[in-house]
Amino acid sequence: MTILNSSVTDKYELVVGLEVHAQLSTLSKAFSPDSAAFGGQPNHHISAISLGHPGTLPRINKRMVEYAIKMGLACNCSINLHNTFARKNYFYADLPKGFQTTQDQQPICLGGFVPVKLSSGVTKNIAIHHIHMEDDAGKSSHDQHDEYSLIDLNRAGVPLLEIVSQPDIRSAEEAGQFLTEVRRLLRYLEICDGNMEEGSMRCDANISVRLKGQTTYGNRCEVKNLNSIRNVQRAIEHEFTRQIAIIEEGGHIDQNTLNFDAATGETSVLRSKEMANDYRYFPEPDLLPIQITEEQLESIRQAMPALPNQLFEKYTGELNLSDYDAGVIIAEKDLADYFEELISHTGNYKSAANWMMGAVRSHLNENNLTAGQLELKPKALAGLIDLVDSGKVNNTVAAQKIFPELLKGEEATAEQIATRLNLMISNDSNEVEQFIKAAVAKFPDKVKEYQKGKKGVLGLFMGEIMKSSKGKIDPQKTNQLLIKALESE
Repeated sequence: MTILNSSVTDKYELVVGLEVHAQLSTLSKAFSPDSAAFGGQPNHHISAISLGHPGTLPRINKRMVEYAIKMGLACNCSINLHNTFARKNYFYADLPKGFQTTQDQQPICLGGFVPVKLSSGVTKNIAIHHIHMEDDAGKSSHDQHDEYSLIDLNRAGVPLLEIVSQPDIRSAEEAGQFLTEVRRLLRYLEICDGNMEEGSMRCDANISVRLKGQTTYGNRCEVKNLNSIRNVQRAIEHEFTRQIAIIEEGGHIDQNTLNFDAATGETSVLRSKEMANDYRYFPEPDLLPIQITEEQLESIRQAMPALPNQLFEKYTGELNLSDYDAGVIIAEKDLADYFEELISHTGNYKSAANWMMGAVRSHLNENNLTAGQLELKPKALAGLIDLVDSGKVNNTVAAQKIFPELLKGEEATAEQIATRLNLMISNDSNEVEQFIKAAVAKFPDKVKEYQKGKKGVLGLFMGEIMKSSKGKIDPQKTNQLLIKALESE
């Protein structure tokens, strides 16, 4: 790979547009009743319709249309109330019909944008060109036999959304953030699991470069079927350098379709880039146009869940959480769902966020769990928060003794566990004073240091008191009594 210094690369601007293919989580395929489930035995989820046999007729999956509208609304698109399907003609061995049923002239969603937050703190709106519905091809495997390619048509006909951005992206970071936000929206809407490794979300990147200040686009190369956000970024970074090197050497960028090798981080030519007229689009004669009424559109709009940006505004505005805390909580839908239920049981939103960011998140990370797999129910955690707020246990005891018991999923409440384990804070002032006296007597030299102005030794005394009392004290009240005792020595 050619190494270019920054004085060369700084003359150029990167221009990227992304095409994101999201496999929809419907039970059946786009135009047939065949199962759309992932992972079946090869060539078991097929029928005469998905195999494209003569005389068969397709029928539109209504759930696919509903999911497309949801994604369009989430991406701030205009919904096209009258949209049609077309045939996109090309030959692949794993495309049994010989054409793809897709949308061309009248896609279901037009315009729109997805806001992305960059490391610089800037929020940029990446414009959407359109979103359209189509069906998927099958899958060819070239590495399972010495002489033959094997074809599995289970995926043929599975419904897809293609989300096409404008060429608005100017860095690999922007591309990564755009894909992250698109995947998050798909998951919040529960219309696609966004698993790029399994192919339920795939990305093609159209990449070109131009001199800064130019308004015309350079010839673009399309890198196909990138299967991770990191690989999308790597492909963009490689192409940026490769194309600049060719131009600097007086060469010309050929408009090709490229493959990306994740092992080397480099691209190679797959085939000459097709143009729209190469596909010989024409209206699909077997499917009627889709007519969406305003009433249907409004019904879907009203059923939409709260989306990440809405929750972020709620958490930072209404609940006064930090941008960081809110950002972490909304990062995954199941974490946000858990927090939403948690704050329905407690009004101490800051403490709820602290538990989510601390003990809960640590437990999830250590055990490779999602919030949806957590045995601890939000209502039980809210009970622990209320127990601390009421002064019956302190935070340390709550985190180290009661929280682990709650994680076991037992029916007992936090208060019942605290009572059973004898962890409730003692209200006996004489008992607290005995703990203080014992600590003071144990460290007479530290008492003198305190009296000479070394206030930092308070922590030593408090640690000893916490140890001897097994945490069954109110730290704030005890601290006040300790200061009084030390100053009276």
